[in-house]
This record gives sequence, C-alpha cells and structure tokens, in this order.
Amino acid sequence: MSLTERELRVLEELKDWEVSLSEYVPNDLELVYDRYLERTFSMLPEEVQEQFFVKFDSWLFHLHSLIQGSQLQMDAKDRIMSAGRVFNPDMESIADMKHLSIEQIQFIADQQIARHRLYSFVQGGMSGSGGNLVLGADIPAMAVINLRSVQLIAMSYGFEVNTPFEMMTALKVFHTAMMPKRLQYSGWNELKDDLQQAGDDDLYFYHGKEELTDITWIEQPIKQIMKAILILMFRKRKLQGVPVISMAIGASSNYQLTRKVTDFTHKYYQMRYFLHRGV
Repeated sequence: MSLTERELRVLEELKDWEVSLSEYVPNDLELVYDRYLERTFSMLPEEVQEQFFVKFDSWLFHLHSLIQGSQLQMDAKDRIMSAGRVFNPDMESIADMKHLSIEQIQFIADQQIARHRLYSFVQGGMSGSGGNLVLGADIPAMAVINLRSVQLIAMSYGFEVNTPFEMMTALKVFHTAMMPKRLQYSGWNELKDDLQQAGDDDLYFYHGKEELTDITWIEQPIKQIMKAILILMFRKRKLQGVPVISMAIGASSNYQLTRKVTDFTHKYYQMRYFLHRGV
C-alpha cells in the first residue's frame, strides 16, 4: 500500500529511532551497576526471587484490569472516539481508528501523552510537598498513570486492550518502556517476535512468554526508592514555607519517567500502525 509523504517521514523517524536504540552502548558505570544489582539480588534464595516476581506480575495484571474496567477509562475511551469522529463521522468502534491518517492519530495520541505527563508532573510535586502518606502512594500512583497512558495510546491507534493478546502486549510494552535504555532493544525485539508468532489472523489469544518482571526490571523501583530518600532529605529545606527542592525532585523525576514510557509506547504503536498498513 502506498504511503503519503507524511507517513514516509514518520516511518523514517521510526527506523532511525530503532537504529539508535540498537546502537546504544552502556557506559562503565551502568555495567558495574548491573553486575552489582544482579549479584545482590542473587543472594536471595531462588524461591524468594521467584515468588517476588510472580507476585509483582500478578499485581500488574490486576492493576491493568482495574484500570481498563474503570469508569475513568471508559470516559477516556469515549473522548478518543469523539476525537476520532471529528475526522471520520462514521467511526463506530476503537478499531476504526486504524483507518485515520497518521497525522490524525498522532494528534489524538499526543493529547493523551501531554495529559498524562502533566498528571505525572503534578503527582511528583505532591509527593515532594506532602507527608509520608502521599510519598508512600507515589509508586502505585506512577504505576497507574503510566499503565493508563499505555492503554490510551493503544486505543488512539485503534487497538482495544481487553483481549488476551492486546492486554498482554500492553503490559509488555509498559514493562519494556520502564526498563533501562541499554536493555530496551531486546524487549523491543521480543515485542516484534510476539507479533510475528501471532501472525495476521490470530491477534486474540496470546501465545508468547507470559512472565513480565525479572531482574532487568528491578532498577526502576530502586530509582523510585532513591527518589523518595532524596525527597525526605530535602523536604525540610523550604523557601517561604514551600519545600521547593523536594517538589522539584519529585516533579522532574516523575515527568521524565512518564516521558520515557510514553515515547516508547508511541513508537511501538506507530510500528503496529505501519504493519497494519502492510509496510
């Protein structure tokens, strides 16, 4: 199928991004940190390690289902449909979003991305200014914001997240997007392999690897804990009664995380868009 000039530019940007992801070289500090983290975690009994990741996976599955079935998400889905009908009045389902042009889909997806980056920024500022209860809720809140953003970007590109394949794919996209950049390329290839194994006609049931979290993913929760420690250290340093430094730490950290997640997710569903177009 022939592509417009705009679609060709987006496709070229996607290919350049994929090349840059594959060519990323970790520095010595990252390699040392990897070895230290793996060595430290391996000191735990294997049964404890396995149970930790099983419970984490279970928590993510339940969180995904809770968000996907919430009224808030249903309202967001209706807003995406309404935005799509501005360009195609005959649209009847989320799947019809795939028939919009890349400019139209990007416009709708960018609205979701900007909104959730703002949510993340505000959440980070609140965690830096509030008490221990607000700070303790930061990690679950960030999981909700970022997982919800993945679901809404998927719907913007015409992919419902209520089938086994799309649900698992959304979780794996979320998982890979949260990984350190030096490890994302292998996760990207795994996502592409899942699509190849499923084929064009079987995108309902998921047949790939169902385990999500492992030792490669543990770095992000550690970063969140380190952020919380920094916030606690600087929370008493106030400017006119406002803990500016701790608020800036929380807001900037959360914003950068959501930016990382939404950028990766957007690239993944752009790739799915072009596959649907037969590219």
